[in-house]
Amino acid sequence: MLTVHHLNNSRSQRVLWLIEELGLPYDIVRYQRQSDLRAPQALRAIHPLGKSPVIADRGNTVAESGAILEYIIGTYGNGRLIPPPNTPERLRYTYWLHYAEGSAMTPLLLKLLFTLMPKRAPALLRPLVRKVCNQALTAVVNPQLKQHMAYWESELGKSEWFAGNEFSGADIQMSFPLEAAAARGGLGDGHPRCVAFLDRVHARPAYVRALEKGGPYEVGR
Repeated sequence: MLTVHHLNNSRSQRVLWLIEELGLPYDIVRYQRQSDLRAPQALRAIHPLGKSPVIADRGNTVAESGAILEYIIGTYGNGRLIPPPNTPERLRYTYWLHYAEGSAMTPLLLKLLFTLMPKRAPALLRPLVRKVCNQALTAVVNPQLKQHMAYWESELGKSEWFAGNEFSGADIQMSFPLEAAAARGGLGDGHPRCVAFLDRVHARPAYVRALEKGGPYEVGR
């Protein structure tokens, strides 16, 4: 049986959602973030990097969101949540599956780091750290994030879902950057298709069940 090593407020929420969409039996081993928001050391016993998501299945340990989605859909999907091979939709599916972490999350992570750094800096250094971080946000991070959000908005104008008109694993993978952008990147300003995408996601029964299984989810943290 699939075992999901689930860290609260993490990308492993997507894995729970995928499994709920497929209706598979699974176990959850739960981990709580430390006060500094890092994963606990216990996760290193499962995978050397000590990060989540990680799954265990049939003697395999699989990490990284995209690899996990590919493994589960390839092993248990029976053609579900993935477009047919050798189609334009399949190419888009593969692209978005890797783009989500390879490109989209970089400016969002930088946005989070540069926002948190002034708050955690020593009091005497805080004004200087805040100035440097604000300059980085203004000059580099926010323009990149704006470009990515405009790209998502444009692509969702081509079809209802990211890989085409059918919901797929690519939408599960892309949900995290869009959730993060909605929480801290201004997604609601001039991106109605992206907001509608999240509304459709949130209305899916499997998404709701995954939230119930995984616990409170605050992707903006």
